[in-house]
Amino acid sequence: MATSPQKAIHAALAANLLIAVTKFVAAQLSGSSAMLAEGIHSLADTSNELLLLYGRRRALLPPDEQFPFGHGKEVYFWSFVVAILVFAVGAGSSIYQGIDHLMAPHPIRHSSVNYVVLALAAVFEGGSWYVSLREFSRTKGKRGYFAAVHRAKDPSIFVVLLEDSAALLGLGTALAGIVLSHLTGNSMYDASASVIIGLILGVTASILAAETKSLLIGESANREVVEGIREIVRSAEGIKHLNEILTLHMGPEFILVNLSVEFDDSASADDIEAIVAGIDTRIKRAYPHVKRIFVEAEARRAKVKASDIP
Repeated sequence: MATSPQKAIHAALAANLLIAVTKFVAAQLSGSSAMLAEGIHSLADTSNELLLLYGRRRALLPPDEQFPFGHGKEVYFWSFVVAILVFAVGAGSSIYQGIDHLMAPHPIRHSSVNYVVLALAAVFEGGSWYVSLREFSRTKGKRGYFAAVHRAKDPSIFVVLLEDSAALLGLGTALAGIVLSHLTGNSMYDASASVIIGLILGVTASILAAETKSLLIGESANREVVEGIREIVRSAEGIKHLNEILTLHMGPEFILVNLSVEFDDSASADDIEAIVAGIDTRIKRAYPHVKRIFVEAEARRAKVKASDIP
């Protein structure tokens, strides 16, 4: 059964593939630069969904000698590539088409075709947007939408949600440009709509790039997870002091934890082993995404050893 992110991606892929074809046909028949920009936008989004699916598939590869912590960050890399494509292909092409038609304007033909295509695109994009919003709402918890995007560790859903939101804004902009050009006979409005669509995509790409860059570099686990782990360690019998806790997302569902603790002076080697095993079990039971825990044990102010608890 497809996971929630995959449902959103598949819905967006199907919608964008259908929409791209109809938009290009409409652009060819009408000569609308805004419709051509929208066609390029939908084609770019279709490629993006394929890259996201590829990234999620690569992220599931098991650890190996070269990548001992697995390939979870592949989904972050391909999400960053998606942001670059949105900016370079979507935004760049739309702005270029708009400027080109501003410099060499020509009238729009068969406006009714554009209206039909835009209406169909709104239905398809709206359906895709609803699916992605519903799946994102399930994962965001009590956070606001902006905060949830910033703290999300799986970029797949918010990438699709932002793309679909930009697509709906683009459709509204294209409709306004085509209607104004049709009513006034001035194709400047249509060309200007293409430039505005490019700017919308540019802003979207910048947000995606910033968020995925942070994940690619390496973000800590969310604050509530870190605080929960802190409480588990501090409440463990035999722990004198928690010196430091470091967390790192190696993928959407892979958290690495490094703990520096000071044990009671009376704790023996066997006691320390039992305490560490107990902490490991409690943390992984409370937070299943925690896959690896490293404990740096300090007793009597001297570092003893680092224990790797797989």
